[in-house]
Amino acid sequence: MISVLPARSAEDFETLAGLCRKLAQWDVGASAPHGVSAADVRALFHPETSGPQLAAQFGAPDAMAFIARSGGLPARCLAFDPFGEGTVELHRFFVDAAFRGQGIGRALMGAVLAEIDKGPARTVLIHTTFYMQSAITVYEAFGFRPCAPFRDTPAHVRHTDVFLSRAVPGA
Repeated sequence: MISVLPARSAEDFETLAGLCRKLAQWDVGASAPHGVSAADVRALFHPETSGPQLAAQFGAPDAMAFIARSGGLPARCLAFDPFGEGTVELHRFFVDAAFRGQGIGRALMGAVLAEIDKGPARTVLIHTTFYMQSAITVYEAFGFRPCAPFRDTPAHVRHTDVFLSRAVPGA
């Protein structure tokens, strides 16, 4: 059974931190063949990996983090926080390898977007990389399309950038 719930407690944010550390480790390995160092990946894309840091970022009233569980075990995470007026950005979309192919990512994305759709945001942004193809497939299935870059990244990692956006229905 799949459950998708917001992170609320210190224990939830520690669980989120564990999933984020796994994402960072995966990202380091996947980026290496594309000339991006482990130090750059961690500094640029995974600087906050402790429960308290994630609670501060995603425990604010205008931000949330969600954890999907399968059979009670943490399987996937996804979070959002504000990115300017009327805009939120998705972060930390990750599925543990042991849980891939079960539809958990789509369930999680649906729950998170439903929460965003209830709020004031009019646009949802994603900054990802071309080698996260499985995630991009899910994003596209939920209506995300390529958009102009909304943040500057160092020139030596820019070749991996993918920027996507989605209008909030009814906005």
